[in-house]
Amino acid sequence: MAEDALLVISAHAGDFVWRAAGAIAAATQRGERATVVCLSYGERGESASQWLQGKSLEEIKQIRRAEAEAAASALGADIEFLDLGDYPLRESPEAIARLVDVYRRVQPTVVLTHTLTDPYNGDHPAAARMALEARVLAQAIGVANSDGSFPTKDDIIGAPPVFFFEPHQPEQCDFRPDVLLDITDAFARKRAAMECLPAQKHMWTYYTDLAVRRGVQLKRNAGPNLGLAHETMGEAYMRYFPQVTGTLA
Repeated sequence: MAEDALLVISAHAGDFVWRAAGAIAAATQRGERATVVCLSYGERGESASQWLQGKSLEEIKQIRRAEAEAAASALGADIEFLDLGDYPLRESPEAIARLVDVYRRVQPTVVLTHTLTDPYNGDHPAAARMALEARVLAQAIGVANSDGSFPTKDDIIGAPPVFFFEPHQPEQCDFRPDVLLDITDAFARKRAAMECLPAQKHMWTYYTDLAVRRGVQLKRNAGPNLGLAHETMGEAYMRYFPQVTGTLA
């Protein structure tokens, strides 16, 4: 049986931390592989403090890269950067081809990415659209890799489920969670990853409080016999494809 592998496709270098660090840490704690792909560093739209300090574009990229690498390390995940630029993050055949390569190399059993709607940040749905298109193309043996070579039957992927992680303003992004994930045992590592992003310190409290609220909802929906901790912490997700199961639970 193939090893479980989590693939997280993040528009900017910090997005995966706020939205999915609990799921990433929980996966690596179970011994699974986790790979984060940052399509950009968030160097233009999410690095205001560095711009105000007079830093150059390349300096800001290096700062954001180092922060994201530290956060991924705290979560036990691998991380890579496509450096596609942000504000705006442009969709292109070349970018999708590079993501196809990632899918075929990682062979994910689960994919996490942004919602398809976000009126506050067009980079997020752009990342989601590319993630979804690359997932389909990576399944096709007749679709070439980015270097022009064709995959073997062992290179193509299956059909991993896709989960959208919670956006910053969910009500405006058509986000209606249908999965509540218990991240209680993984939350300390999520908090450690958040603290690797000091330029966005205001987000630490916001996403800690959100984990508490989602934990309360998790307990209310879990039934009486799961033995959940009093201080349950949670993350919310939305499925894109139907769940396939032999039993209803």
